[in-house]
Amino acid sequence: MVNPGVSAAQVAGSAASQTETTENVPQNAGSDQKQKSTPDSAKRPIARLGDNYQNSITLLQNRFRVDHNVEEVTMVFFRDYGSAPIVLVRPDGSKIYQSRAEKENVKWYDDAAFDMITIKNPVPGPWQAVGQIKPDSRIMVISDISLHAEPLPSTIFSGEILKQTAYLANGDEPINQPEFRDVVKLEIELVSTNNPNFDNFGADNAVIATFEDNGRGMDERPLDGTFTGQFNLSVPAGEWKPVFRVITPMYTREQVDPNLMLYPNPVELDVVMAEGDENYHTLMIDVNREQVDIQSILVDGKIRYPNGDLQNFSLTEPSPAVRTQRILALDEGQFRAKLTVYGKTTQGRDFILDVPPFTFQAAPPEVVPPAEEVTAQTAEEAPERNTEVVSTDTEVPSPSAHEEDMSTGTLVILLVAVNGTILLIVLIAVGIVIRRRKQTTATASGEDSGASWLSKLFKRKR
Repeated sequence: MVNPGVSAAQVAGSAASQTETTENVPQNAGSDQKQKSTPDSAKRPIARLGDNYQNSITLLQNRFRVDHNVEEVTMVFFRDYGSAPIVLVRPDGSKIYQSRAEKENVKWYDDAAFDMITIKNPVPGPWQAVGQIKPDSRIMVISDISLHAEPLPSTIFSGEILKQTAYLANGDEPINQPEFRDVVKLEIELVSTNNPNFDNFGADNAVIATFEDNGRGMDERPLDGTFTGQFNLSVPAGEWKPVFRVITPMYTREQVDPNLMLYPNPVELDVVMAEGDENYHTLMIDVNREQVDIQSILVDGKIRYPNGDLQNFSLTEPSPAVRTQRILALDEGQFRAKLTVYGKTTQGRDFILDVPPFTFQAAPPEVVPPAEEVTAQTAEEAPERNTEVVSTDTEVPSPSAHEEDMSTGTLVILLVAVNGTILLIVLIAVGIVIRRRKQTTATASGEDSGASWLSKLFKRKR
């Protein structure tokens, strides 16, 4: 399906009726030549034009031919990073620029490294793309982009970490162009079936994996055409509908698979607390024996103590018994255990499980006093018990309460007496001052009246 050329193209319409023709173009590119059909001409509606010599000439590079019965074509041109968008030249010599794509009834998406262009009812004949197109690019006639992935296991668990590989196909043939990974985005989404019998009833949709071909994470080699998805199934257990999605700037394709059942995490954790003089708590690690082979499990985990200290541990010895891990019982407070479990299902499939955090609370130890202190304390408490019994039966008020009432009454009386005395002294002082002022005024008025009488008497004698 991959032709030597410059880009990728998707054709909408009947692929069976589309034909591919090749044409030897002389150095005079303007002359039209009669087409010669190839044996597989019923497969490809776009053909590359020109021989190796002509395609080494700048003006004749990147030429391709569109067949007459193509209703829609989507082309992807990979160019140098950061270069300007390409220019398309029609068979009649007219040009289509990215800036005028809407006026030409053309959809154009330009990225830093590629152009994706959709043309409806393209003009049949030889076309040319002008720009800094990568020389190792190819033209592909894409009838249907699809994601081919391995089927999901029949038994998977909530919290499981899965690795799955997939590849993109153009019809029935893989797409091997490394640059094509920048054009598409591949992801898998889980959609709840909203079955009220399961824990995921009403849960939101969750994208559980994005496929990458960059050599990172679980992907083995970059740009090898094999996309790797790492599933992190940190979603509630229940019935889900997987949706495989291929996203491009122009369109999105979805493939819905049959419902799958996500089982609860099969790892079961418990703790035996230290008692008395014991110095260790014991973490118990078991699994659902109907789903998991207990002999196969390996445990890698860490314990966080209440004071923040961390203890890493690993349990690697195969055994049919419950796995145990001792934890120092030195602190009181909350302990937190986080585990990753490796093992096999009863059907023999390997798995990796991210176990939800497990916490438990350690109470402070009870201090037991010596026997002598216990005896003395009992003797001291005996009279108090007797007093309580008497007060309950006779309803006699307690001495401490009576003394408290008496002291409060005395304090009130003293305050009233002191304040009354002060008030009395003030009133007496005010009365004395007022009386003296009255006496002074009366004496002064008497002297004035006597003097006036004597003066009148002397005047009469004269």
